[in-house]
Amino acid sequence: MSISYPHWTIIFAFCICNLSTDAFGQSIKLMRYDEDYSSLKDSSRNFYKALKFMPLSADKNVYVTFGGEIREEFGGKINEDWIKDQGFNSSFLQRYSLYADLNFSKRLRFFAQINSALENGSKYGPSPVDEDQLAVQNLFAEYRILNRSGNKLAVRVGRQEINYGSGRLISVREGTTVRQYFTGAKMMYASPKFTLDAFALQADEVNFGVFDNKPSHQANLWGVYSNLNIEKSGNFDFYYLGTRRDHAEFEEGIAKEVRHTLATRYWKSGGGFIYNLEAAYQFGKFGNGQINAWTTAIEFGYLFEETKFKPSINLRNDYISGDKKAGDGKLQTFNPLYPKGGYFGFNPLIGPSNLIDLHPYLTLTITDQLTVQADVVFNWRYSLNDGIYRPSGNFNTTGSFSNHRFVGTTYLLSADYQFNDHLSISCGGQYFRVGSFIKDLVPQFANSKFFNTQISFKF
Repeated sequence: MSISYPHWTIIFAFCICNLSTDAFGQSIKLMRYDEDYSSLKDSSRNFYKALKFMPLSADKNVYVTFGGEIREEFGGKINEDWIKDQGFNSSFLQRYSLYADLNFSKRLRFFAQINSALENGSKYGPSPVDEDQLAVQNLFAEYRILNRSGNKLAVRVGRQEINYGSGRLISVREGTTVRQYFTGAKMMYASPKFTLDAFALQADEVNFGVFDNKPSHQANLWGVYSNLNIEKSGNFDFYYLGTRRDHAEFEEGIAKEVRHTLATRYWKSGGGFIYNLEAAYQFGKFGNGQINAWTTAIEFGYLFEETKFKPSINLRNDYISGDKKAGDGKLQTFNPLYPKGGYFGFNPLIGPSNLIDLHPYLTLTITDQLTVQADVVFNWRYSLNDGIYRPSGNFNTTGSFSNHRFVGTTYLLSADYQFNDHLSISCGGQYFRVGSFIKDLVPQFANSKFFNTQISFKF
């Protein structure tokens, strides 16, 4: 049975929020260890600033920062597995986290964070991404070998979250209640126009209980990721990723998988034209057979900054390879590695393997605090001899028995309201209209529906 926390946490959140409304130029980041509060060294004190910069030495070069998050979410699903009369299923999801960042001058730091993710109410119980009652999410030491304004070089050892690029292959998985983490070592170099990370990491086995996650004792993810910024020309990402799974499952079968990914990304955000082009090729071994897989993603959009509501109109198109023939010893199914869970919707029912999608969407900035977005996603199987996969990339169900390609259409509508830098609320709805493939898959089929409301407070 899940544990739950008292409502005083919400009261605490609002108290902190009221005390911290005077912004001091530091925004809350996706990766909390990226935040730097050293600028508060000589600032006036209040309760919130004391949490963010608490000196432990007379010269204030040794200090500690505290922070955390409270997130509450209610969601409802109807016919979530496309089965007629499956009915309504709801759940209440909670995330609580607390971190401490201990800095010794400008060279050495220790970062620790605990997370608690809870689920209540689902008639099927929690999924692996819904509940991890208490876990050490981050626990690392970082030594800055070079720490100049123009060039930085550091090494980080221990348990750590990572997030790269658009999150297609390596993501912290912010959308789910349980965020993703790894344990290992990473070397990081950064200059004003170029960054390069090299890492070797293991993925722990996440369980539902208290401090019961288990290390894999092997390298599951290794590689290098770089970003090059060319002024007025956009950004280029170049990366190599290696991964190992001893019991990987595809329609081809279950076997040991050692896979290598070579990829590049070219992107630009901000006003005017927006674009994001990404391509990846994968090779390696699956059992005794060869891997030969690939993906391409194209996104174009335009942000009308001078128009009322600042509309952004975008179109995405993904091609993601699938297996040509099950049982032939060769594998062409693309592995998305460690992707973000909500890449194809709030409650995605299919994942980024053996897939073609066409995804137009419109974003409106109603006020400085309120944005709304409407999406339509058309989904097809890339290969008729391969099945469909879950958002994590894990195998869902076989597909070789059906000659139909069209999986279904997802309609989405969402709204986000940002009260201030700390407190936000979002809500969304999703309707999945089944296509011919699902009708073959589920004889008594039904369209699925999903809605949720989420309140998040970060300090």
